[in-house]
Amino acid sequence: MGDNASASEQAGRPLVRKFDQRLNELIAALHPDERKRPGYARLAKEIRETTGGTISGTYLWELATGKKRNVTLEQLDVLAEYFGVPPEYFLSEEVAERVNSQLELATALRDARVRNLALRADGLSPATLDALLVMVNEARKVQNLTSVDDVSDGTGTANGSGAASG
Repeated sequence: MGDNASASEQAGRPLVRKFDQRLNELIAALHPDERKRPGYARLAKEIRETTGGTISGTYLWELATGKKRNVTLEQLDVLAEYFGVPPEYFLSEEVAERVNSQLELATALRDARVRNLALRADGLSPATLDALLVMVNEARKVQNLTSVDDVSDGTGTANGSGAASG
């Protein structure tokens, strides 16, 4: 039961492979500016102070880098509580996609100018909103920014797949 066994087990376990990715997405969403992002020791302290759960900075680093993958249910619950996500976020692709969409929106709305733009657009006609979206998309192209998927146009699969279960 050497390293070869653990490597082959990890290759066949998508939940294990994605845990570190999902943890890092949550950390980045909570602290978008990498220069101001707390270290793992500070983050672990915040988690303990906020939730009362115990997790060390070293263990948090090991989980975030994929060095450790044996998270307990209690630690999973503590992480979920701290980041404000359901524990299923770490286990379900569907839940993770839904939460990540919400995190992207929350991150964008942190900028006061984005919030003001959204608030001022409220009440405009559908045709006017469509014209504004065209303008914003063209501005993104001019600035060589990646495209943003429409989340409320009714064509996304995330909305359709969750409707039947809820």
